[in-house]
Amino acid sequence: MKLSIITVCYNSVRSLSNTILSILQQKHRDFEYLVIDGNSKDGTQELLQYCEQFFDSRMRWVSEQDKGIYDAMNKGLALASGEVIGFLNADDVYRHPSVLNTIDSALTGHPEADAVHANIEFINERGVTTRRWAGREYRKGAFQRGWMPAHPTFYCRRKCFEQFGVFDCTAGSAADFELMLRFIEKHHIHTHFIPENLVEMRLGGVSTAGVRSILRNTRLNQQAFRKNTISCPWHYPLSRFLAKFQRSDAS
Repeated sequence: MKLSIITVCYNSVRSLSNTILSILQQKHRDFEYLVIDGNSKDGTQELLQYCEQFFDSRMRWVSEQDKGIYDAMNKGLALASGEVIGFLNADDVYRHPSVLNTIDSALTGHPEADAVHANIEFINERGVTTRRWAGREYRKGAFQRGWMPAHPTFYCRRKCFEQFGVFDCTAGSAADFELMLRFIEKHHIHTHFIPENLVEMRLGGVSTAGVRSILRNTRLNQQAFRKNTISCPWHYPLSRFLAKFQRSDAS
């Protein structure tokens, strides 16, 4: 099964090399690697030029100004040719060399599944795990109770993007939530949970910036419910806040 892995980045040369290395170490070789760079000036383009030779024509990259992270992700989706698409951003790395094998096996073993998702580990600047995002299988109405898949582990069949659309850039930093809400809760795609830690995510990004980020994204999530004409219960802010702690396993 061919997988499309998309990395979006901007002035990320210090962390991007680790992301690229974790992809090169994968045992599963039926993949394409797409990098969408926002016209970086810190050496990112030179790094991409150098790394291209190690991918045996399976790497493509573009470097041009974009309108933000999700605009860049949509550019990647437009280029993707794999049956399944996922994102590994410049602050993220795969947990081990068999991650893509695990994703391929889960989708092959569950042909009814349109997407899979798993657990992630948050790491600090020293590479030490500080907490874990422990996911679980989707149940109807789970989004209203504060649940969502860990987007860095969300690998979805390309046909879903073609049928139900791409990222809504007007949703701001909650665009990944809005897309998964639309796919899973509104259009009822089938998902399968992989009970493993597949991705290490560096703390400090747009979605891991602390309490202010939680409050901002809660408001944006509520807007996503309304945009998709899905009821959002009055207790959603509290449910989301509690759910974040319930799925976090602090080290």
